[in-house]
Amino acid sequence: MSDTEKKANRQQVYTLLVEIGRKSGDGLPDKATGAALMIYASGVDEAEAVRETVAILKQADCAPLDVSGYGTLAEREAEGHDISDEERALMQRALDENSVIVAQMTPFFD
Repeated sequence: MSDTEKKANRQQVYTLLVEIGRKSGDGLPDKATGAALMIYASGVDEAEAVRETVAILKQADCAPLDVSGYGTLAEREAEGHDISDEERALMQRALDENSVIVAQMTPFFD
């Protein structure tokens, strides 16, 4: 097994909730004060998934303020979370593509 295959096998997908503030070019609605992003991110651990997510959001002209981790699919199932087929498909895509996927964006307004 190559190092690439070993790394791919260790990857898991983590569910993250990221709060972002305003920044020029962030793509949020005009009167929004920020937003919450539901994200599925792959990583060998949750810390790596968070680092990758924050780096990608900064590259996309977003201003990440806070990240809350909700664990892997298995951890969420163990806690009794109801996970839809659509969510599972997005999680699998994040794993297959070793990527960060924004599943939902909810803007905040004052």
